[in-house]
Amino acid sequence: MMISSRGRYALRVMIDLAGCEGHTPLKDIAARQELSLKYLEQILPILSRNNLVTSVHGKGGGYRLNRMPEKYKVGEILRLAEGDLIPVSCMSGEDLSRFADSEHGTMKMWTDFYNLTNEYFDSITIADLMNKGTSNDYVI
Repeated sequence: MMISSRGRYALRVMIDLAGCEGHTPLKDIAARQELSLKYLEQILPILSRNNLVTSVHGKGGGYRLNRMPEKYKVGEILRLAEGDLIPVSCMSGEDLSRFADSEHGTMKMWTDFYNLTNEYFDSITIADLMNKGTSNDYVI
């Protein structure tokens, strides 16, 4: 599994917003993060539609988090930006329980990997990334 720039940038935006007070213009986030404004214009609506951020248009507008940084799980953000974090295409859209006792010898391994991946990303919050950002424990 490879996390694309969309997922990485969504996390960077969320970390950036967590460090801001009030609404922050997208152009300011793009400048601080050295990211393409046009690309961020594709990512932020996804976060907004799913109530992770609030947007206000016009003078004094921009984006802000809807919750405290410790209430955002990295897994939640990645699943919105990337879609499901499945490791192999044969798991897409499937009821994984139907493979539990099947002849698919590798399915349990992929299911375990999928569960481990989701549990890992769901164990990290935006607040964790903000705190770790200065020690280079996480590189996004």
